[in-house]
Amino acid sequence: MSELKNTTTNHPNSNHPNSDHPGPNGFDRFGLHKTLMRGIRATGFDEPRPIQAETIPAIQAGFDVLGLAQTGTGKTAAFALPLLDRLLRDRQRGPRALILAPTRELATQIAAEVRTLAQFTQMKMVTIFGGVSAHNQVRALRRHPEIVVGCPGRVLDLLDQGLLHLDEVETLVLDEADHMFDMGFLPDIRKILAALPADRQNLLFSATMPKEVRHLADDVLNNPHVVELADSAPAATIDHALVLVGERRKRDLLEHLLTKDNCDSAIVFTRTKHRARRLAEQLCKAGHKAVGLQGNLSQGQRDRAMNGFRTRHFNILVATDIVARGIDVSGVSHVINFDVPNTPEAYTHRIGRTGRAELEGTACTFVTGADHSWLRATERMIGAPIQRREIDGFVADAEVRPAPRNRSRQGNQRGPRGPQAGGQQRQQQQGGGSGFGPRRRRRRTG
Repeated sequence: MSELKNTTTNHPNSNHPNSDHPGPNGFDRFGLHKTLMRGIRATGFDEPRPIQAETIPAIQAGFDVLGLAQTGTGKTAAFALPLLDRLLRDRQRGPRALILAPTRELATQIAAEVRTLAQFTQMKMVTIFGGVSAHNQVRALRRHPEIVVGCPGRVLDLLDQGLLHLDEVETLVLDEADHMFDMGFLPDIRKILAALPADRQNLLFSATMPKEVRHLADDVLNNPHVVELADSAPAATIDHALVLVGERRKRDLLEHLLTKDNCDSAIVFTRTKHRARRLAEQLCKAGHKAVGLQGNLSQGQRDRAMNGFRTRHFNILVATDIVARGIDVSGVSHVINFDVPNTPEAYTHRIGRTGRAELEGTACTFVTGADHSWLRATERMIGAPIQRREIDGFVADAEVRPAPRNRSRQGNQRGPRGPQAGGQQRQQQQGGGSGFGPRRRRRRTG
């Protein structure tokens, strides 16, 4: 599990999970159930992260919560721990908690992390999503699991068929809540909300919350405890920049970056399913260990692609935005936006797949002449210009350079421009002129 901060060492006095006299643990402050604490200790983690410290007491007290924190900072454990604690202290047949996520991959990941925390309990949980037969999911529901983790479409299907009953749900969790409120999910979400008891606890977590959807969150929440630890800017652990490049040079530039020694594991994002499939095939033919992941694949194919990337059978994952949110794969050194995302908010989510768990990561975005309106909107959202970098052999021509504009407010932030500035910048970079240097590991602190 990567969502809890690991500060365990091999010191002789370190706590062992099976010790009869466990030492102090940072999670002791929450008074969690002893079997839950045993699960936390067994993982080797002993210090809560800020989003956990700020939200767990409020959830335990019964408040609705809106938790905003940058990706990779421990939001799943922030809602899972107090939820499990409450269920353990008042055992009843379920479902009593509903956790909704926008993608199958994220729902599966959340369920796995909850199971890790609850490994010494008898808690029952089911994960339900489309793309596979509902038979096993329905059979699991007949065992009255306390926790249901799912995607809105399949949850609504089973609800309409009378196979899923939500009238005893005490807690609703919306993970990646801003995405759950966009127009694609909103009709299903409204129908699910109508089937839930009015007297319930609502927990909404996300890395971003655009103003245009914040009012929808306010409609769900009742006098919430709000924790905002995230701004719109990417995490400080991510070295992110953009490269101006013509559309026809993107493949060459991608090959150049992937063959650098410091590129251990990369996620390459494309805008369309077709491009993700084709680009993955092209990279495989070029000798790379690449796999594509997009919505047209069967669930088995999606699982094999994701598991293959997690286990390093593949070191390049070419994907659409179905893996842009919440997906946690340890050790991703690079994120490459082959195509810019559709929205400014998606930029923060995409590049947040690297720079996780206190590792530093690198993100590179390819920008063409058609992308400058997106670029201006994204820089407004994060409140700062994104660094431009030139890579030897890929100097942008006039076709992809933005038109001159007034830079009176941002000019000092960007620093000197022109050939001299570019040369100075390239001298500062490492990695054979790629402009994207080797990763550095951040020191873990207690």
